[in-house]
Amino acid sequence: MAFRIFNTMSRTKEELIPLDGEHVRMYTCGPTVYNYAHIGNFRAYMFEDLLRRYIKFCGFKVTQVQNLTDVDDKTIRSSIQQGLPLKEYTKTYIDAFFEDLAKLNIEPAEHYPAATDYIDEMIQLIGTLFDKGYAYKSDDGSVYFSIDKFSEYGKLAHLDREGMQAGARVAQDEYDKENAADFALWKAYVPEDGDVVWDSPWGRGRPGWHIECSAMSMKLLGESFDIHTGGVDNIFPHHEDEIAQSEAATGKPYSRYWMHCGYLVVDGRKMSKSLGNFYTLREILDMGYTGREVRYELLSSHYRQSLNFAFKSLDANRAALKRLDEFYASLVEAAENNDVAGELPAWASETRKRFADAMDDDMNISGAMAAVFDTVHAGNKAMSDSPVSSREARAVLDLWSELDRVLGILIPQEEAIPSRVFDLLEDRKKARAEKNWAESDRIRDALAECGWTVKDTPVGPKLRKL
Repeated sequence: MAFRIFNTMSRTKEELIPLDGEHVRMYTCGPTVYNYAHIGNFRAYMFEDLLRRYIKFCGFKVTQVQNLTDVDDKTIRSSIQQGLPLKEYTKTYIDAFFEDLAKLNIEPAEHYPAATDYIDEMIQLIGTLFDKGYAYKSDDGSVYFSIDKFSEYGKLAHLDREGMQAGARVAQDEYDKENAADFALWKAYVPEDGDVVWDSPWGRGRPGWHIECSAMSMKLLGESFDIHTGGVDNIFPHHEDEIAQSEAATGKPYSRYWMHCGYLVVDGRKMSKSLGNFYTLREILDMGYTGREVRYELLSSHYRQSLNFAFKSLDANRAALKRLDEFYASLVEAAENNDVAGELPAWASETRKRFADAMDDDMNISGAMAAVFDTVHAGNKAMSDSPVSSREARAVLDLWSELDRVLGILIPQEEAIPSRVFDLLEDRKKARAEKNWAESDRIRDALAECGWTVKDTPVGPKLRKL
């Protein structure tokens, strides 16, 4: 089967076919860094991590861009309340964001652009929209996008264009469908913005939220790219506005596929500070849970379904992970340090196919995990009846390592092979195939710096932790 994903634009499952055939370029909406990210945010980041990992599993190269929104209504208001310069204020939460990603074993993206570093690109994009007749300046000096000029406005959210009021304007970054109207590209300076201000051809001010993502994504991925992701709350207005301003400026399709994950609720209720069920990752870890247990929970439901986060589920995850660890330990013991894999035993021979078939169907995580745990059950039963050979055990361990590159939970984190190490190993294979021995030696040294050594065997290179 080919990897099929649900495209929000078409409301159907479509085969993922990169624009250049081999390289998937994807943009993922990152955090607004005015506070610590909460578990609802990480539901989206986990979905995007699973997507990224499975795209690589399918043999594609991935370039992922995840933005850091460090200038918007919230960051400005919060930094002024704290009496700190914007950059100093947001740095605390940017650093915390990367620490949290590591705790959840989320692979790093290739690029993390901060909005304040791309103001020139935003100004240039707004200038193009002026030149093409889509942008106009209001009486207060702000610049707006005229949705009436873009005939396809509303195609992602499936808005009723008849109900839109031409000429009405919305200044704030976030608003409801009922308020669909011209949106701000550039916000004229007001005293409430403090010292957060830049010069532009239209006067001093700052960018609107939506223009930030268009400018950064097109700068780093090109005017057209493959996948744009986010939570369902991003569909309107944020992603709708991104499409309008990007395609109006370039005349080209912006993103080929749009993927959105469902909401996270806590104990069946919307997460809210007033309800006392609002949690950051840090608060959950302080309760004694591990990043691996939280990762399991965030992966447990299909990404398009609403996820009900419950602490009793985290407790159940601990037991499930213990089963995985005991199975893994049995295989390690049976492998007896054997680096050479044999044939998979019968109880594991269909595991990879079942896993891939499920994931190929719009990342059916329930089917994928069923393939894993059915193998654990069958393997434990088989090994209790008669021991597996060391070569069979090594074959299952290799399979487990391959599947863990997608799931990130099958192997205890201290024993798992990092994605960067796998990528280096693939680069070394290519260098040796091309007889580029100098590059092969350089990569071997790079692997050593990561704490791994590689041994070339008749059946291929094998990694081992130093």
